[in-house]
Amino acid sequence: MPDPSASIDRGTLALRIGFIAALAAVLLLSLLPPSSLPPVQTGWDKADHALAWLALGLLGMLAWPQRKGAVLVGLVAYGGAVELLQGMTGWRQPEWADLLADVLGLVAAVLVFGAMTALARRTRRGA
Repeated sequence: MPDPSASIDRGTLALRIGFIAALAAVLLLSLLPPSSLPPVQTGWDKADHALAWLALGLLGMLAWPQRKGAVLVGLVAYGGAVELLQGMTGWRQPEWADLLADVLGLVAAVLVFGAMTALARRTRRGA
């Protein structure tokens, strides 16, 4: 069991705070009435989902690199919860296709994270 008194570096703390803030922002944007949304959309709802979960996945894996699997499973569950909550709003509908777009965003995050990790290793070896 990890030592709760162990400190984490500032970079990791910033990533973790950023991840939690991004979770809150995605939830808020997902539950607002469509007419209230700021102009931060791609124009295609599925691309918006994929990009949001790509960002969440990258932030989460960078913040907890030893717990990547748990982060990814948690984000799939979070996507499902967001869809359920959207169904309760009266102005949004839950869609399986949105959850699929979330998962595809996470797959992209895994690929980008893997590329970043490989590049960092190569750079360290070359230095």
